[in-house]
Amino acid sequence: MQQGTVMEVVAAAVVVDGRLLVVSKGAAPDVFYLPGGKPEPGERPEETLARELEEELGVVPRDVERLAVVEDVAALEGVPMRMEVFTATLSGTPVPAAELAALRWTDGRDGVRLAPAVGGQVVPLLRGAGRLP
Repeated sequence: MQQGTVMEVVAAAVVVDGRLLVVSKGAAPDVFYLPGGKPEPGERPEETLARELEEELGVVPRDVERLAVVEDVAALEGVPMRMEVFTATLSGTPVPAAELAALRWTDGRDGVRLAPAVGGQVVPLLRGAGRLP
């Protein structure tokens, strides 16, 4: 993938009791993604994560650690995407806001329709790390 033609995204993999927090957007309410978003110019990934989680879910990420960088096609936009994924815990109870339609907790096997990068790459990484069953 050429630099400049790739959508950059920062996302949080929040796992509680063996279930991953996923969200959907109003534009595609049946497809679930990791919470997060696109960085502002000059913003560090951790700053993007904090800003996006506050805007979208009203929470503050804690214990943030880099998990992986995954490359795939963005499910909604249909363009190449590079997603920097961080594990985190949350301060506060997540409530969907902004462009979000819903949030769910999934083990990745319960029929929730996950975006390709989440279901195909992030869930297997979390299983391999012992964070998901």
